[in-house]
Amino acid sequence: MNIWHDIARERINADDFMCYIEIQKGSKSKYELDKETGVLRLDRILYTSTVYPASYGFIPRTYADDGDPLDVLVLCSEPILPATLVQCYPIGVINMTDDGKPDEKIIAIPFREPTYNIYKDIGQLPRHIFDEMMHFFEVYKTLEHKSTSVREISAKEKAVSVIKKCIANYEKKFGAETCR
Repeated sequence: MNIWHDIARERINADDFMCYIEIQKGSKSKYELDKETGVLRLDRILYTSTVYPASYGFIPRTYADDGDPLDVLVLCSEPILPATLVQCYPIGVINMTDDGKPDEKIIAIPFREPTYNIYKDIGQLPRHIFDEMMHFFEVYKTLEHKSTSVREISAKEKAVSVIKKCIANYEKKFGAETCR
């Protein structure tokens, strides 16, 4: 099974989707999906002393502008183990550049998370939470001599639009009806 392709289409909607966790909150280990096998592989250990500020993964059956599934940060009071599926809703999107290329990261919350599921839009979060996320993405590749910058953080409406676009991109590239 390749989780990027082999999840039912009806489980992925712009405002209610399953996401696949690659990296646990607090980790320096950068795992990512091996596109050929559908298995997680260790990409690298972060060079900086920073750790992921939230659980990190992707939304299956999406295709972002960088040629990968759409990235997602999942805010949760507990770390979520890699290779876990989580049903989430979006509250915002981080618009950034990574080595000069656009890179969008959805900010999401699990439906069944009593600490965070009171938040419905990024503007409701305590400022420090998204300051941590912004700081992480500004510096996490610095010691690799790579450039990243956060352009803006946008609200839920923009996040939903980005997800819809990436679902459409996926269906155009891989087809909408069947699993690969």
